[in-house]
Amino acid sequence: MSALTRNRAPGTVPNDVMKKYYLQRAEGGAGLIVTEGILVTRQGTEWPHAPGIWSREQVEGWKKITESVHAAGGHIYAQLWHLGRVSHPDAPEQKLAGVPVYAPSAIAARGGRFRHIPGEPGYVTPTALVDPWTIINQFKQAAINAKEAGFDGVELHGANGYLIAQFLDSTSNKRTDQWGGSIENRARFGLEILKSLIEVFGKNVAVKLSPAGGYNDVGMPLQETLDTFSYFITAADKLNLSYITLMRYLTERDVEFDGKKRGTNHDILKSYHSLIKNAKVFINNNVTPEEGGELVSSEKVDGISLGIPWITHPDLVKRLEHGKALDNTPDYVHFQWGKSEKDLEVGYTDYPTAQY
Repeated sequence: MSALTRNRAPGTVPNDVMKKYYLQRAEGGAGLIVTEGILVTRQGTEWPHAPGIWSREQVEGWKKITESVHAAGGHIYAQLWHLGRVSHPDAPEQKLAGVPVYAPSAIAARGGRFRHIPGEPGYVTPTALVDPWTIINQFKQAAINAKEAGFDGVELHGANGYLIAQFLDSTSNKRTDQWGGSIENRARFGLEILKSLIEVFGKNVAVKLSPAGGYNDVGMPLQETLDTFSYFITAADKLNLSYITLMRYLTERDVEFDGKKRGTNHDILKSYHSLIKNAKVFINNNVTPEEGGELVSSEKVDGISLGIPWITHPDLVKRLEHGKALDNTPDYVHFQWGKSEKDLEVGYTDYPTAQY
């Protein structure tokens, strides 16, 4: 089960409704649950009810969730997340944080829409991070907290134009120090974070990448993309990660600026699979169970990471094992909470299971 942004944590604290949601999917047969993105420090997201893991209250909330998943025989990784430049200084959580919106360089991402802020502003020009080690240390502390909360491992969110991707991408990283310029320098931030996570969780550390870019205004020319991600993936794989999830390119999900697709269309598996010698290889982004079965049986990947089918079918694996139809209707309005702020369970824990 891939990470899915669901925004059911008012005040950034995991709660009993979230526990019910994850427990349903553990009981439904998920081999490994990866949580929604968990903020490693207080940030002003477009998603005002995203959970964090920097406080004692949050750790205790997550502990209830991991214990319930384990009691059902499941396994659960925490996806650790930093937004970088795609947070907003006027968002309530950013104001509480009392720090600027940080990024590798003072370059704004195009797009964005903060619907919970008056005027629904877009992204702003961020403040260039003076010392990236401050964020690296925040990731390590988040991993320490995740271990205390009972997680089986952690997945670094290196995809979708968030902070790790911003450092990797030459269009968002214009630094001239050891953290920018060459591919080796741009890759350093993400690799140092992975090393810090390994100090806490050993081999139970993973990373999710979206080499094709696009989302949140990242993306490089094809050859630079291939060179950059080939280097990063090769170096990351030498760290003996548990798995690397690669998000494939989808034209229909690529964003456009000035009438041009922002992403870099290329075959993710063909380009990078052979570079991964140690970690398991998972693929993500609109993979159907049927296609996934073929990919695994033909040994093109070690596993598949499914998203939306898990939103709509809490018993997804059981349905597939018993030949039951995936016939629940998606409640798109409430995928990310939507308008039903009074009832967190609507479109979240109320999808029916099949009759067995």
